[in-house]
Amino acid sequence: MRRAGHPRLGLLALALTALAFAGSRAGADPAPTTDAEHFFDPFVDRTANPRADFFKFAVGKWTHDNPIPADEHGWGIGYIIQEETYRRLIGINDDATRSGGRTGSSAQKIGDFWVSAMDSTTQAKQGYAPIADEFARIAAIRKRKDLLATIAHLKYIGASGFCRLGVDQDEKNSARYVVHVGQGGLGLPERDYYFDKGEKPAGIRREYMAHVARMFRLLGDDSTLAGTNAGVVMSLETDLARASRKLAELRDPIRNYHAMTLAGMDRLTRSIEWKRFLADGHVERADTLIVGQPDFLRELDHSLRTRPLGQWKTYLRWHLAHSFAEEAGGAFDAENFHFYGTILTGVKEQRPRWKRMLDEEENYLGDALGQLYVQQYFSPHDRARYLKLTDDIFAAFRARIGKLGWMSEATKAQAIRKLDTVIKKIGYPDKWRDYAAYNVDRTSFLSNVVRGNVWQSDYAIARLHKPVDRTEWFMTPQTYNAYYNSSNNEIVAPAANFILPGIADSLIDDAVVYAYAGGSTIGHEITHGFDDDGRQFDEQGNLKDWWTPEDAKEFKARAAKIVTQFDGYIAVDSLHANGAATTGENIADLGGLQLAWDAFTQTDEYKQGKSIGGYTPAQRFFLGWALAWMYVQRPELVALRVKTDYHSPEFLRVNGPVSNLPPFYEAFGVRDGDGMYRTPDQRVQIW
Repeated sequence: MRRAGHPRLGLLALALTALAFAGSRAGADPAPTTDAEHFFDPFVDRTANPRADFFKFAVGKWTHDNPIPADEHGWGIGYIIQEETYRRLIGINDDATRSGGRTGSSAQKIGDFWVSAMDSTTQAKQGYAPIADEFARIAAIRKRKDLLATIAHLKYIGASGFCRLGVDQDEKNSARYVVHVGQGGLGLPERDYYFDKGEKPAGIRREYMAHVARMFRLLGDDSTLAGTNAGVVMSLETDLARASRKLAELRDPIRNYHAMTLAGMDRLTRSIEWKRFLADGHVERADTLIVGQPDFLRELDHSLRTRPLGQWKTYLRWHLAHSFAEEAGGAFDAENFHFYGTILTGVKEQRPRWKRMLDEEENYLGDALGQLYVQQYFSPHDRARYLKLTDDIFAAFRARIGKLGWMSEATKAQAIRKLDTVIKKIGYPDKWRDYAAYNVDRTSFLSNVVRGNVWQSDYAIARLHKPVDRTEWFMTPQTYNAYYNSSNNEIVAPAANFILPGIADSLIDDAVVYAYAGGSTIGHEITHGFDDDGRQFDEQGNLKDWWTPEDAKEFKARAAKIVTQFDGYIAVDSLHANGAATTGENIADLGGLQLAWDAFTQTDEYKQGKSIGGYTPAQRFFLGWALAWMYVQRPELVALRVKTDYHSPEFLRVNGPVSNLPPFYEAFGVRDGDGMYRTPDQRVQIW
């Protein structure tokens, strides 16, 4: 993935965010605020030394002039772009709300979802009333059979807890869909939060217990019972966390793949009859399951056998409330934000409701919005430019593979074969999701969300008995993110990835575009197909070894150098970056930058060598790379991400890769003794 998680994103200058969303109109984009000559003026800190800290030089002015808003946990390029996207989506929603649309149409669903989402008064008044039957179902559990049936049902409607359960392609047979089961069921972000030593982790655990207790109080428990119930939740989750794998361990696709029949599953977890459990979750005729972490399921089985039903009912009640706290609104939403926003990430104020509700709508009606979005905001000319850019990046990768001195000809041939079969999805899909079976009305936002979860579950389950649809997208065109899918051997880059802040696409030069979009998106994602995880999948998307033993050994040695490089960086305070957990993303960043540079050197702008705005083509290229990762965040969030995120902090995603490239040294005169300098033997080169 290009981006870390889902940043709550945002315009070139914070002044532009003052555009009143209610008055924004679809199709009324503001005029460009700059041209190529002055494009970098708001970003570059000319008082900083690029040889000491390139990130600070390249985007230091902007980060200084635009502090993190009180209602955000970070601020940067993604927020700039998302602010523009929000403005566009508001226009689409305004049109849909006014027009109404015929019943069942996308316009009707968009308009009704938006009206229900923005009606905070009704939402707070209703609270959890729309799902009162679900709480009653938990309360009515009398037998372990009832417990498992209820768990399966809650998974079906989108509640958290118990384990991770989903439908996806079989990693070793990408032509079929299978049910995947893995670790999950925690209320804290990751297993280490339950065990890390020190006052700060202990403080977070205390705050979590207090939060859970307050939620039980809001549900009607007295203070004594609420505290007891919070202790039950913490105890049960701690047992699940103890059996969970660490973040870095989850990156090994072979170790996290265990194909089992239903009979094998029943032997693994004797308390669960899997055929019945799946049927209770509306999954029929599943003959094989892929288990990610068998030890976790063994602990589930042990807890099911040894813990009283009452404790499990308390746990399920908590996770049902936790899953829909924001949608229940009012005090539930406020308490949920207090812990997950303020305590965990340091955000003091909740984001405006209209932004949060646009994010919710994106989750449930993203393709319906996307169809309207691309009609207005991604022209055929734009798409053609980025299709060509994609082809240029692929050509650079093909040439680079052919020149690798450390790889045998046999492995090179397989690598090129895989590269040549990559599916390229740029801008938007050719086929859109059909929401006909998703019922949306204006009476209850929480009900719309639960029905949306059921629609998504039905959609996923229906795939089980169909051929794999390799045309499917898992991001919408208006998403500022991208991904590589190993099982399909594809890169997917939505239209929003190609937006540059404050300037029309036709006005910006290739140096910026090739780094900003070509390196951080296209090059980054295709390199994921050849990182420490992706390299283990063949051209058909199957988990299959196509490397000679000698080449695999050399790759691992080179990858180990990038682990060492990032382990050496301080992420925040005295906390080091996690080089092992972020290996794949760091390899993709380095590869993306190298491929983009190779492709850029074939352009007229590079060959002509003319400066623009006081920067050479090479300098503009590296400034474009830094712009792609311009993001600052609160220290609390950095600390959380080190423990939970496969991506390095963004300032390291700028400085780390560029310090491995000789062209960067030449562009800015970096020499021995400078902060950005790495000795030739320390510099990492993989692809």
